[in-house]
Amino acid sequence: MPSSFYIPVLLAGMIITGSSNSLWSKWQDMQCVENCSDPNPANHVLYEQPVWQTLQMFLGEMLCFLPVIYTWLRARQRTAPVFLPSDLEEDVHESGKIEETFEELRGWKVLLLWLPAACDLTGTTLMNIGLLYTPVSIYQMTRGALVLFVGTLSVIFLNRRLWLYQWVSLLTVMAGILLVGYSGSLIKDVGHSALRLLGADPSEPEVTKVLVGVFFVLFAQVFTATQFVVEEKIMARYSVAPLVAVGYEGLFGALTIIMCMPILAMPSVASSSPFFDLPRGWYQLVNTTSVFWSGIAIAISISLFNYFGLSVTRHVSATARSLTDTCRTLSIWLVSLGLGWEKLLFPISLLQVLGFSFLVYGTFLFNGLINPPSFLHQPLVLEETVGGEVEEGEALLASQHLDDTAALPVDLGQSGYDVLPKDVRVHAQGVSSAED
Repeated sequence: MPSSFYIPVLLAGMIITGSSNSLWSKWQDMQCVENCSDPNPANHVLYEQPVWQTLQMFLGEMLCFLPVIYTWLRARQRTAPVFLPSDLEEDVHESGKIEETFEELRGWKVLLLWLPAACDLTGTTLMNIGLLYTPVSIYQMTRGALVLFVGTLSVIFLNRRLWLYQWVSLLTVMAGILLVGYSGSLIKDVGHSALRLLGADPSEPEVTKVLVGVFFVLFAQVFTATQFVVEEKIMARYSVAPLVAVGYEGLFGALTIIMCMPILAMPSVASSSPFFDLPRGWYQLVNTTSVFWSGIAIAISISLFNYFGLSVTRHVSATARSLTDTCRTLSIWLVSLGLGWEKLLFPISLLQVLGFSFLVYGTFLFNGLINPPSFLHQPLVLEETVGGEVEEGEALLASQHLDDTAALPVDLGQSGYDVLPKDVRVHAQGVSSAED
């Protein structure tokens, strides 16, 4: 059992690293990389390279291999334990019981993680594009629509059953997303608030851009939800440590981008959009100190966010992670207000607060963190056996596994910040949660 001091450190670490991830990404988007000496700020070229930012995220995920390698090296230095005959027989019996249900993910089967990595790559790139056009708070709140798509896809592809109160909660989340998007469409020039601090006076309204950005972020959640569903399919059959899975997804995602670089570097492709002009983006990255070091900060924050998130799930609960992620969204909003990136505008900000309240209520209601209204059908309470395993018949009607998956933020860090569902491991190894 972790100490009382260790748990607050984990929760604070998750909030700080998750918040800094989105804030660093937005700050990186606002960095001038070309024509910075021009007295007219309208001629300044900002860093708009969503593909390179996605690569930063995958490099951060690859850093999750470091604690795995460290643990492996320490294990090699230890002497092999000596078992008494009775202990040895019991250990073999228990290990055989686990292997009957879950096969270890190794060999060529590791390539299965390339599928969710591809979904992560697409979703993260789309979210990075959306972040270019939206205030960071609206961006983070819009990502809360993930629970809506995860719930729907889980019913379609995982044959899950949702209770009436969960469908109502998904509709509540949808209403919150609409309010947040509408509040963003009413705010003009929010996206260029940082330019005003530099003396710029952009006259182009940001209404259309904010709506386009919200659409990109919403569309990205479809791929992120698909990633979670594919991961759950894989983890339902194979056993793999969460940090190892995160590292592999980072590796496969980075390899995919590297393999696509020759195509994206072709003049016909690079000239079609500055978002995919990788040679230009590389030049901007290595020749702009603020962009380079912020990229390193983003990669480190993503790896730490995954570590803290998995640790919170292991030592506290998935519920604590869901509550902590709500605090993360609030902290991003408060920091962006404090930095002057956004402004409190009456009554527009009230719509944003109301929309965020709907998002939080719908997410908490879906995950069973609060009791549904009395007029909605109450779900059956699952009873666990002494070993911590749910009865098979009740599990077929239960939505607990879906709740764990849908509770994820997405936390991915990332722009695609929440990479691998931390409770997928708990879902795949129900016995291991009892051991924690």
